[in-house]
Amino acid sequence: MKTLYIIILFNLFNIIGYTQNAIKEDYTMKSNGLTPEIKVISYESDGKENTDTAIVAGGCFWGVEYYMQKADGVISTEVGYIGGHINNPSYREVSSHTTGHAEAVRIIFDKRKTNYENILKLFFEIHDPTEVGHQGPDYGEQYRSEIFYLNNHQKETALKLIGILKENGYKVVTRLTHAGTFWRAEEYHQNYYEKEHGSPYCHKYVKRF
Repeated sequence: MKTLYIIILFNLFNIIGYTQNAIKEDYTMKSNGLTPEIKVISYESDGKENTDTAIVAGGCFWGVEYYMQKADGVISTEVGYIGGHINNPSYREVSSHTTGHAEAVRIIFDKRKTNYENILKLFFEIHDPTEVGHQGPDYGEQYRSEIFYLNNHQKETALKLIGILKENGYKVVTRLTHAGTFWRAEEYHQNYYEKEHGSPYCHKYVKRF
């Protein structure tokens, strides 16, 4: 009987401990600076399951980001480098045409408001996917047209859209590559046109779908 009583108490303490650990308490002081106030932080979803990521390269990343930021459902963008053979390259290194990287934009979007296909359609309509080794006046492999897919669904979506464009007479040269490491570019490149109050010089919207 004594053993059974001990087991019951042990299990009860475990239940209490589990319940306490399930709540994260953030103690903040009230305005009087004396009495602690308990702020209970709920373990509700942070909404990440409603977001997805796209990585595209289509010429100068300033212009691609400019248009992507304006798209419905886009939560955030950042420009960077991907597809090369050295780690954490600088803009100067990428511009030397020796690292193999493309200037690219990583787009985070809300799947409840848009989808990957819409993001790619916009991508194909804000740059010229038929230009090889350059985009407008910018020449160099870092300005190539390329989609860096994250899974088979993204790859199949890209192939479908490229197929539609080719059926409509476009000689698309856009590459499809499984995404490797995306290296965030220097801070002065981020949100460039927003900070400079400018607009793209080599990108414009052309309806293709």
